[in-house]
Amino acid sequence: MNSDEQVSWAMESFAELGVDAESALRKLAMVPVSLHCWQGDDVRGFEALDSELGGGLAVTGHYPGAARNIDELWSDLEKAFSLIPGTKRLNLHASYGDFQGKKVDRNEISVDHFQAWIDWAKATDVGLDFNPTYFAHPMAADGWTLASHRAEVRRFWIEHGKACRAIGKEMGKQTGYPTVTNFWVPDGYKDTPADRKGPRERLMQSLDEVFRETIDPGHAVDAVEAKLFGIGSESYVAGSHEFYLGYAITRQKFLCLDAGHFHTGEVISDKISAVAPYVPGILLHVSRGVRWDSDHVVTLTDELQEIAREVARGDYFNHVRIGLDFFDASINRIAAWVIGTRNMLKALMIAMLEPSGTLRAMEIEGDYTGRLALMEQMKTMPYGVLWNHFCLSQHVPGESGWLDVVRDYEKTTLARRQ
Repeated sequence: MNSDEQVSWAMESFAELGVDAESALRKLAMVPVSLHCWQGDDVRGFEALDSELGGGLAVTGHYPGAARNIDELWSDLEKAFSLIPGTKRLNLHASYGDFQGKKVDRNEISVDHFQAWIDWAKATDVGLDFNPTYFAHPMAADGWTLASHRAEVRRFWIEHGKACRAIGKEMGKQTGYPTVTNFWVPDGYKDTPADRKGPRERLMQSLDEVFRETIDPGHAVDAVEAKLFGIGSESYVAGSHEFYLGYAITRQKFLCLDAGHFHTGEVISDKISAVAPYVPGILLHVSRGVRWDSDHVVTLTDELQEIAREVARGDYFNHVRIGLDFFDASINRIAAWVIGTRNMLKALMIAMLEPSGTLRAMEIEGDYTGRLALMEQMKTMPYGVLWNHFCLSQHVPGESGWLDVVRDYEKTTLARRQ
């Protein structure tokens, strides 16, 4: 069969199961996935501050060609975008502003420092998401920010949070795509604390002050992100899942579920439908932890497919925002973006091609044998044919061509960076 015949055969195979593959691919093209800027330069950012990464974060590897400035990061992102089908967004950290080589402290940042990013986003037709940067700063050297026992530290980071919300609001207003401004803080203890209550009370009060201003959700929404532990906070994290679940519900904020921020026996796929009825939205940070929150490049794992299935089965496409969160400096950074994002989209495609109505009917009827048999049958359906068809229809290379483009870019562009 030629390629057109293969596509027709694949679509007919799904049609026999009651699935409209063409409709699924059209819908897939409209699902935005937010790439994370920090993969392009190993979470260094563009500030003129002399600080270690800290905050429980670590990037390993020394692959050449990391972006050293905004122009290089834009170039790398645009190359990655050209190899990824569908609707793209960019997730930006506050440490990546256009600071022009000047020292601008975190509590002094403003829209002016991100107008270049907004203009670039408008020119490339992508939406922007935003993150305050509560790490890699002298005022976070001891691992504490919004929950610190020192009032001056809390005040500094409250001002940073307010500034970031204002920036996120303006990003959404100017681009026309509402921004998710996501809050994660590293605050915690390396060893067993004597007081678990105090830091959480301070964190709650600080967040309440940060979020005091009401922002039009048509411009930006707030999200809060939990974590089980980090390097230097192995025994206690103030912003635990239970803390932020309660905070998100009572304050009606988006809840961020990061795939690497839970116990190794937990999965976020099971949490989506559990928390969705109680919060205005869910932000997914899709990553791949290996033994811990190690943020490996996203691959087409069983859990990634389960995350996508939960989004599709629950029809949460208007309720869930999908972002990526990993950083690997041991491989080509553009390839990491492309591999991770394409795998997220592949998982969504597989989920959207599932005969979920038939499976639910079998479940209700108690036909668990039929349910299991059909689920297993779906694993060998011709997804690869439709994936390549989808890529080509979106004017990006299929599986056999994109890496050659990255290799050429590495030779002509990345190799010149010293």
